[in-house]
Parts: sequence; structure tokens; C-alpha cells
Amino acid sequence: MREDLRRERLGRQLESRGITHPGVLRAMRLIPRERFVEEALRGKAYDDVALPIGEKQTISQPWVVARMTELVEPDGTGRVLEIGTGSGYQAAVLSQVFEQVYSVERLPAFSARARATIRSLGIENVHFKIFDGSYGWSEFAPYRAIVVTAAVPDVPAPLLQQLEEGGRLVLPLGAASRREQAPEQVLLLVRKQEGRIERTSHGPCKFVPLVGRFGHGGNSRV
Repeated sequence: MREDLRRERLGRQLESRGITHPGVLRAMRLIPRERFVEEALRGKAYDDVALPIGEKQTISQPWVVARMTELVEPDGTGRVLEIGTGSGYQAAVLSQVFEQVYSVERLPAFSARARATIRSLGIENVHFKIFDGSYGWSEFAPYRAIVVTAAVPDVPAPLLQQLEEGGRLVLPLGAASRREQAPEQVLLLVRKQEGRIERTSHGPCKFVPLVGRFGHGGNSRV
């Protein structure tokens, strides 16, 4: 099946699972997921499953990417911060629904590969940094939205500080993955409203842990 037809089929599948945001659906149909997975796995690129990308990391399943993007309510404007560049697929999707994307990754090889893939698609509004993502990227704060693509034990304080008033932050909250048992994680939406922090849960999820001072293995939480 041609890749454009597979992307169209993916879009219909996402709609059937409750994704309704027109911009998100357009982005998911537009961005070629097969470019972000290893060549040996390209036949599975449009299956709704997470796939390995090396270093015990994964590219999230398409529905999760779409859902996290929809939860931050993009409108084509503003800046979004992504924590955990990984393959670059989530950043590429975000590039279609925000003016500017700032993506932080701790592994240099991942950041370089994601940059090369994204630039090869003609996408120029994604910016990359190699750093401990749990600190965020304060230089360009505040952000309209923040998307964290790895699980944290609690919401990192720097990310709350870098979220603008009225902004939305989505992240997987919970235990680090264990081989002997599935992690207990929930997809959490955090909203900053008139000085208050509102948290709402959006169901169970499963992500690799965010490694960093304000992530798993760190000692600073809020």
C-alpha cells in the first residue's frame, strides 16, 4: 500500500478512536511516520503501536502522539516546548500546529538524527537542544504548551515556571518502567489558570522514564 494511503487510513483510525481536532488530524495525515523508524520496521510504521528506536527508547504509538497534541489545544500560533525529542516524530507533528517548536533531548545521537529527518522534510520551525530536559528550555519561555514524552515521578518545577498563564502541559506521570511489571502511569494534563495549577487525568499510559534531575533518578520535585 502506498504511504499516502496508509497515512489516510491512519487518520480515519484516529477519528474512530475519538481524535477530533482538525489540525491534529491533518498533521497526522501529513507527517510520514515511516521516516522516523528504522528501515526494518517501516512496514509497521502505521500500526498503532510503539516501536523501538534504540537505546531502550521508543517512538510512541500514533494515537498517543495525536492525543497528547490534541490535549494542549493547538491553534497554529505560539511556542511549544517538547521534552524528549527521541525520533523527532512528535516534534514534526507539533510543527504543523504551532508557530515554533523547541525540543530538548539528552542523547546527542537522537537529537542529530531527528534534526536531519525533520530538515529533510522541509520543516524549519523546530529547534533542538541537547540537555537534561527536566530543566526545560528557559531561554524561550514562556510557552503556550509543553509536551513531555517520557514519564516523570511528579511535575518538574522548571516546566511549571516556563508555562505561560493559561498554558497547558501534558505528561505521563508515574513509576519508571520495570521489566518484571508494567509501569503505573497516567496521562496528566496540567493547566495554569490565574495563578492556580489544575490537574486532570486522561487515562493510563506507558512511557519510558524521563532521566534527569527533576525526573527519575533525580532528587528535586514539586
